[in-house]
Amino acid sequence: MAEQDPRLWIADGWTAKVIKNNDDEGWAVEMTRDGDPEPSLVGPWTMGRDKKNPKPLDQNAFNTLVKTASEVLQRHAHQARAQLHRSTEVTTSEGRRYRVDLDIAPDEDDPHAMLTAWDESNSCIGRVRMQANYKLSPAGALRWVEGGFREPSQSY
Repeated sequence: MAEQDPRLWIADGWTAKVIKNNDDEGWAVEMTRDGDPEPSLVGPWTMGRDKKNPKPLDQNAFNTLVKTASEVLQRHAHQARAQLHRSTEVTTSEGRRYRVDLDIAPDEDDPHAMLTAWDESNSCIGRVRMQANYKLSPAGALRWVEGGFREPSQSY
């Protein structure tokens, strides 16, 4: 459904709505992606020429708002992924290099993490299940690798 109104623009899976800004005398715009319960972006909106009413929405403004709101969602998704994934690289005393990843599964019923070792050819060579609150450190990763990829104590 597409709708283009000076204060409500619905198209391409997004809704832009110009609203009264409760914090001051001006206007704001909310950008909400279809299906999302909350707006992805809320920002100030320009006053019209009469300095009383908001500037009407148009195609160019809508396109810019969609781009900005999409970027906000991408940053949030990237941040969420970063909180659930940690990685470090280690070099053993024999000079072999490994990447060790910790991926947290914040499952409500069974929160856990997977500790995985990758060699230089990006082959998985070790994997163990850990508690979700396990803290990955370079020293702990190196002890795990040099210990033969056995299940480490939670203090690594």
